[in-house]
Amino acid sequence: MTNQALVVGSSGIVGTAVSRLLAQEGWAVAGLARRPNAEAGVTPISADLLDPSALRSKLSAVEPTHVFLTTWARQDSEAENIRVNAQMVRNVLEAVRPSGSVRHVALVTGLKHYLGPFEAYGKGSLPQTPFREEQGRLDVENFYYAQEDELFAAAQRDGFTWSVHRPHTVTGIAVGNAMNMATTLAVYASICRFTGRPFAFPGSDVQWNSLTDMTDAGQLAKHLRWAATTPAAANQAFNVVNGDVFRWKWMWTRLAEWFGIDAAPFEGHPAPLEQQMAGDAPVWAEMAKRFDLAEADIGKLISPWHTDADLGRPIEVVTDMSKSRKLGFLDYQASDEAFFQVFSKLREGRLIP
Repeated sequence: MTNQALVVGSSGIVGTAVSRLLAQEGWAVAGLARRPNAEAGVTPISADLLDPSALRSKLSAVEPTHVFLTTWARQDSEAENIRVNAQMVRNVLEAVRPSGSVRHVALVTGLKHYLGPFEAYGKGSLPQTPFREEQGRLDVENFYYAQEDELFAAAQRDGFTWSVHRPHTVTGIAVGNAMNMATTLAVYASICRFTGRPFAFPGSDVQWNSLTDMTDAGQLAKHLRWAATTPAAANQAFNVVNGDVFRWKWMWTRLAEWFGIDAAPFEGHPAPLEQQMAGDAPVWAEMAKRFDLAEADIGKLISPWHTDADLGRPIEVVTDMSKSRKLGFLDYQASDEAFFQVFSKLREGRLIP
């Protein structure tokens, strides 16, 4: 029997990667998004996850064996994040329920499971690093927990297995994505090269000097496929990172070298990109015209608020992945090379000069 995947959020960084991987491996893949990509081997489905009746109609002919939940919608408060994002998970799982075909559902969340939501990010009493899956939930409202609870309830009701995947910052390509560090840094570096401005690390002293890790979208896609098809991985939550660790004071120089610029000396305090890039829209429009770029609207490429949140954290963030390794997931991705792969694809797609 051919595996039939429904990838929810198929136009995002993670959704694009997992759709492409599964299609290449011979799965039948349906990609659900408000504005789905045109991807070889992927059947596009356009729907609003907050419209239950329309969602049921659009998915009535889809009989997925595996569902991959790779999307979220940012709201103005954590209470709204909880309400909206839990509802989206609930609506999808209700919409595919009539087919009775679902065997496994994978949910992508992240390290805010351990760090807390944006409103209380990296504050209060946090678990020790490296973060491990057996560390419980924080005593704080968190939309990741609400998403998990919807998943757990539906799995118990309908009898499918589940997996939860907690990546660190994800590198990949998706125009218009709300959490897009690699593209944000690529645009920033390109502007620095064009204008002669210093390529200044935007984050904290702790992030500059401490060990950290990241998750490439391709690595995460492989992890999703592995957990969805490995019986021993059923009904478990997993951290997922590339497998290496680094310090930003090393990585920042590596990124600068790729763009042919110098890394500015770190001055010991944050220099947030939201401030540094606040007036860069006309600069980018000029660059787009001069270099014939595919996207002149800088707002569709960058998410400086999210990059600032990650790089400005006042605590060390490093992740243990032993649980997956012990169960047989042994894939590895060097984090600097993951950045370079994204930069190369952005240049090939004329998204940066």
